[in-house]
Amino acid sequence: MTDPRAAHPLGGRRAWVVFAAAVAVYVLAVFHRSSLGVAGLMAAERFHIESTQLSAFTMLQLLVYAAMQIPVGALLDRFGSKRLLLVGLLLMTAAQFSFAFAQSFGTGLLARIVVGIGDSMVFIPLLRVVTLWFPPVRIPMVTQLVGLLGQGGALVAASPLVYALHTWGWTPSFATAASIGIVLAVVLVLVVKDSPNPDHELDQIKVRALARAVRTAWHTPGTRLGLWSHFSAQFGATVFALLWGFPFLVAGEGVSPRTAGILLMVMTLTTVVTSPLVGGFVTKYPFSRSTLILGIVGAIVTVWTVVLVWPGRAPLWMLTVLVVVTAVGGPGSMVGFDLARTFNPPTRLGSATGIVNIGGFFASLSTVTLIGVVLDRVAPGGPSTYTVDSFRVAMSVQYLVWGVGIFQILRYRRWVRRELRTNDPETYAALRAGVARIPS
Repeated sequence: MTDPRAAHPLGGRRAWVVFAAAVAVYVLAVFHRSSLGVAGLMAAERFHIESTQLSAFTMLQLLVYAAMQIPVGALLDRFGSKRLLLVGLLLMTAAQFSFAFAQSFGTGLLARIVVGIGDSMVFIPLLRVVTLWFPPVRIPMVTQLVGLLGQGGALVAASPLVYALHTWGWTPSFATAASIGIVLAVVLVLVVKDSPNPDHELDQIKVRALARAVRTAWHTPGTRLGLWSHFSAQFGATVFALLWGFPFLVAGEGVSPRTAGILLMVMTLTTVVTSPLVGGFVTKYPFSRSTLILGIVGAIVTVWTVVLVWPGRAPLWMLTVLVVVTAVGGPGSMVGFDLARTFNPPTRLGSATGIVNIGGFFASLSTVTLIGVVLDRVAPGGPSTYTVDSFRVAMSVQYLVWGVGIFQILRYRRWVRRELRTNDPETYAALRAGVARIPS
């Protein structure tokens, strides 16, 4: 279906060109976000820091990312995708250049905070591009494609960055990565448009209406169900890829750095393979989206339990199962955004998406911090004293976060279904029949 006012057809060639330019920025953002995950042990040596300080890099990066989600969502409804993508890209580029040359913990920490601010301005605007440039029936699949392509950034961070760091060193590796942002900024300015509709009235949204849109989105039960779905499914893969997975595999499970890098690549490839499967399920069974999330989270909890109770170090095949199952949480978490899209009109989609995106990153922030605190308790000597037993204790904090998330999903799922069945039985019946539609 094409908007008759649009200068370009929805889902046409121009839509894919705009999408490619915008998603390239997201790929770079994921790389910057994930880069410390494979450089954590090297960062501990470079800045002479302990576990808690090392976790502070990722903790504060995720904290500012999460804190910026609602403001970014509101600003997106006011200023549009292109402006926010450009500002976010420039901030990340400047911050990574600073991180490349940082010699002190304070300077490095400030750089990671700015990376988090810039990163926060990429994903939600990209989803807005998808929503405005593609027909509704294709949005769930294109949204999963966003996550799939974004994993390219994690893939580059998983192995090529490990090679670069050990071959060229810290500064050349991070400076080279930062310079890519300059090229993408030029492409972004020349290619990306906020909407195919030339009469898109973004600037007419009043600033005073932004707070009202945020409040309305927050009080929509479907938004909260999306938030807790994102909270529960995303954090395991994020914590593993961003910081603690590499040390857990190398210092805890005793695998080589090269093997750990390969396992992180397997994690990324799993995301690539499973993203279209999750997207297809969401398109065909919109009523069962929360059930899918609960199944994914249950599988992640199960495989982590097996690894943590394994006598001594787990075998390589079991670690492979761990990274594969954990990785599925990434595509699964994207279902939260589809829930927000279903239960909110386009005028407050930015605000609703920002609220949902807080979920996973707040969970990741909490888990990264708790793991660092526990490691400092059980291995006070720092990274050189990490063992499989210290990681066994530290990684168990994930059960607290999973428990909260599962409880809230079950709570809000009942609320959403009850309200929808009572107030909009036609939409309730349509969703049960596999037809996605926005409630009246």
